Amino acid sequence: MTATAAPSEPIGPRRLRRRILLLAVMPLLAAVAVIALAVRSQAQDLALQERALVETAYLASKEAELRHHVEMAMNMIRPLYDSGRDDEATRQEAIRILNAFDYDNGDGYFFAYDYSGRCLVLPHQPELVGQNLWDIRDRDGQPVVQALIAKAREGEGYFRYVWNKPSAREVAPKLGYVVGLQRWGWMVGTGIYLDDVQATLDALERQGRANIDKTTGWIAIIALMALALVGGSTLAMNLGDHRAADAQLQQLARQVVQSQESERAHLSRELHDGTGQTLVSIKLLLDSTMEQLRSEHGRAPVALERARSRIEEALAEVRDISHRLRPVVLDTLGLPSALRHLGEEFAEHAQMAFFMRIGGRERDLPEAVNTVLFRITQEALTNIEKHAQASRVDLRLIYLGGEVRLTVADDGHGFDAERIQSDPRRGIGLLNMRERVEAIGGVFRVQSRPGSTRVVAQIGADAVRRLAVPALQPLAPLRSDAHPDRR
Repeated sequence: MTATAAPSEPIGPRRLRRRILLLAVMPLLAAVAVIALAVRSQAQDLALQERALVETAYLASKEAELRHHVEMAMNMIRPLYDSGRDDEATRQEAIRILNAFDYDNGDGYFFAYDYSGRCLVLPHQPELVGQNLWDIRDRDGQPVVQALIAKAREGEGYFRYVWNKPSAREVAPKLGYVVGLQRWGWMVGTGIYLDDVQATLDALERQGRANIDKTTGWIAIIALMALALVGGSTLAMNLGDHRAADAQLQQLARQVVQSQESERAHLSRELHDGTGQTLVSIKLLLDSTMEQLRSEHGRAPVALERARSRIEEALAEVRDISHRLRPVVLDTLGLPSALRHLGEEFAEHAQMAFFMRIGGRERDLPEAVNTVLFRITQEALTNIEKHAQASRVDLRLIYLGGEVRLTVADDGHGFDAERIQSDPRRGIGLLNMRERVEAIGGVFRVQSRPGSTRVVAQIGADAVRRLAVPALQPLAPLRSDAHPDRR
């Protein structure tokens, strides 16, 4: 007897449905996973930046408040110090004045030590007055009195440590500010407890984590709904022939592309309207604080200047990311203006000559066509800058009846187009462009030789008419004022 091989399953509607299901589900899962990871990573980075900005702003305000309190106290005892008298009665009067000061419900008080470490003023621990506390250390092992005296010898300074908080009857982080009375050999200062700052930062961190988890949960729900929709639609549809199956695959590919573009637009709006506005608000608060400090003291602390500079850098970075995710000009002015703006930015950045010509009668195109042609141009210009070593780029957007053709040409050294496109390790960019164009029923071509490379994307009239029918939820346009400083 001879063994007979089991017959392979015929390629029928059931097997074809499974193939289409895999082709639909796997790219969708990959796209949703990438989007979820990108959103989560971006949200975590923004939460860390927001925490750092809030902490910097809080500490700057605390430092300004400390300086103000110390200046008030010094104004009270300065007549005694400036009188030139160094007798015991004069010093005792200064000690009496410092003991009488308190604020913040008793948690704010003044202390004084001589440069040898002997305690002169400590209202809430009078038993320590007169003792030498040179070697006293806080919970973290820091020599508190030594460090504060060192700052006073330099004239003034801030120092963070852990100290007893009278109202809480426990230790808490504290920021101290001291000045030196060099002729008397005194260190005089006060401090503000920072436990409220830490509580605010912890609450901000918890809120950030909750927002990240909520966003991830919504993405998971949308992914499950999309998977259920794709699976149900795929199992229910009647595949009469391979042409219908091929058309459905193109529709699913467009859904993935539009889902990605919709998420880009969503992220762009969130960055501008959420994080961007928060940064602007913080910047305005810093400007107001700095202006007040300049009017009162003649200058603003260096730390505030540095914080404001960093906020401006973060704001510019957020605006740049938002612009790259979804260019406003594509939604507000249309494809030709968006391509011209993209080419001019490229020419300025890459230092190449850029020329654009529009042929035929301009007309409105479906959103999917505008998006694909814009992304094709982006990828082509990126490849030219990286690989072509060109000096000139020519872009042509031609309207021929109902169809549209985009051509991006350069005078670089060229490449072997067939070999690059067949190499899976090198032709990813060209493959992505081809898939984008073919997903909406267009034709993609690459022609290259030394001195001339042309990338052509042509969308036929039938594809344009088909895409003009709103089969998918349209993308929400960005606000026209999303980037007022971009031209």
